[in-house]
Amino acid sequence: LGVNLLAGLVKKVAATLGPEYDIEILEMHHRMKVDAPSGAALMLGEAAAAGRGITLAENAVKTRDGHTGARPDGVIGFQTLRGGTVVGDHDAILAGPGERLILSHKAEDRGIFARGAVRAALWGRGQKPGQ
Repeated sequence: LGVNLLAGLVKKVAATLGPEYDIEILEMHHRMKVDAPSGAALMLGEAAAAGRGITLAENAVKTRDGHTGARPDGVIGFQTLRGGTVVGDHDAILAGPGERLILSHKAEDRGIFARGAVRAALWGRGQKPGQ
């Protein structure tokens, strides 16, 4: 539930702040996670891109190494961390002239995923197709 709410906030904030704010998605998971960036991180990137009216596929930067030059305008960067037993941390960082806004979700218990799925199923039960 929390990360879905965060995605809605990221979309709105990205649309409100505009292109002078750079967007980075930072995520951390446990050391055994095999995919990167995580699905939740990509969802946040998609939300940011939708807020900007751009496509993530054409504007994502998922790796940086060496002398990369200045940051291109409009890209959405991803930073991936792995270690320990972290369930899931996600930050959407919007860095603009003289300030940064950081929207975060920290999952501390995997049980939240089951509770969120049940809540979504109960909500969906009463909805019409396409809602």
